[in-house]
Amino acid sequence: MNITQLNAISPIDGRYRGKIDKLANYFSEEALIKYRVRVEIEYFIALCEIPLPQLANFNTDLFEDLRKIYINFNADDAQKIKDIEKITNHDVKAVEYFIKEKFDALGLQKDKEFIHFGLTSQDINNTAVPLSIKEAMNDVFVPQYLEVLKKLQELVIEWSDISMLARTHGQPASPTRLGKEIDVFVVRLKEQFNLLNDIPSAAKFGGATGNYNAHKVAYPTIDWKAFGTEFVQEKLGLQHSFPTTQIEHYDHMAALFDTLKRINTIIIDLDRDFWTYVSMDYFKQKIKKGEVGSSAMPHKVNPIDFENSEGNLGIANAIFEHLSAKLPISRLQRDLTDSTVLRNVGVPFGHTIIGFTSTLKGLNKLLLNKQKFEDDLENNWAVVAEAIQTILRREAYPNPYEALKGLTRTNAKINQESIANFIDTLEVSTEIKKELKAITPANYTGI
Repeated sequence: MNITQLNAISPIDGRYRGKIDKLANYFSEEALIKYRVRVEIEYFIALCEIPLPQLANFNTDLFEDLRKIYINFNADDAQKIKDIEKITNHDVKAVEYFIKEKFDALGLQKDKEFIHFGLTSQDINNTAVPLSIKEAMNDVFVPQYLEVLKKLQELVIEWSDISMLARTHGQPASPTRLGKEIDVFVVRLKEQFNLLNDIPSAAKFGGATGNYNAHKVAYPTIDWKAFGTEFVQEKLGLQHSFPTTQIEHYDHMAALFDTLKRINTIIIDLDRDFWTYVSMDYFKQKIKKGEVGSSAMPHKVNPIDFENSEGNLGIANAIFEHLSAKLPISRLQRDLTDSTVLRNVGVPFGHTIIGFTSTLKGLNKLLLNKQKFEDDLENNWAVVAEAIQTILRREAYPNPYEALKGLTRTNAKINQESIANFIDTLEVSTEIKKELKAITPANYTGI
């Protein structure tokens, strides 16, 4: 049975496939195999460039033909490797055999034993996977993140002058501006993104237990550590982890996942705030002809995009958290659990992209209900009490906090008139009373 959007078990390969299909180029089984082939080919070329004595006469004009093995890699090639794996029962060894067949076709039979020379499978996996993550980050995650950030920055400017009643503990509090409240999320996201850029994409490369044992016993005069560092950093664009066991220690990858989790958490916080603003009628939502909000209540336009985002980012964070907690732990010089969980690395990226897409969709559907903002401010004149008592403190007025507490901490309605009447009772100058009466919930918004 062919996998379709209707029979896929995972929703990221089913219902949401259209939103995350670009990630298949980095995290699918075919993509992983292609990255392995790429590393193996580039490694063979690097051995020729030393050169090893047996490869000293290798025709360098063939390098591009070798690179075409992974550049032109396709689904049929991936299936061929999977067919070989059914016999070998080893995925990386299947890649080696596949490349050897390609060498045979190019007439390079005498050179093919230098494919995967001195390596263990983790030298391939622990370079292929970090490389796929790095390129997925640059090609898919970052553009989607920047799209969300750009929209938020536009809203900061568009709504910079919208006065808004703040709510702390869910209760009316000192007013703020809508643009400023969105800017809080912008700055938080930027700061975490800066941290993200500081995390290296690290890779292990050093043989069966990280010591280049096989390399050194075959060619003891070559500086294999220097070779490995140059190969990983110059050829693959990754940071070389050394020393290691058989596997990468994954500390940097864990840091990456933890930072991605924090970015997602900030978006979840934003989702919940906008969900609440919609429920408070601060925003209406654009209505699309033909859409249904509820199967039973025809009037409803639900904030489903923010809900969808929150749910998907929550799943992403749960998996990121497991990956960052599990990957740095491996029994002795290595166990297989890292390989098992790394096969799922594309899943949290998928849910993250779905979350970002949904947040962006929700933001683009918002219609500002300015009257509701103004009504809330007008109905909460008690919030200017802070301003009044602060100015009275400046003027050394006796017990100003207590005086305002007596006025406002009641169940009686506080409005502009009651505030003005209270100010008239104060034993302060006319100028101070004028200053106090000029304060309104709409203009008491600070910086």
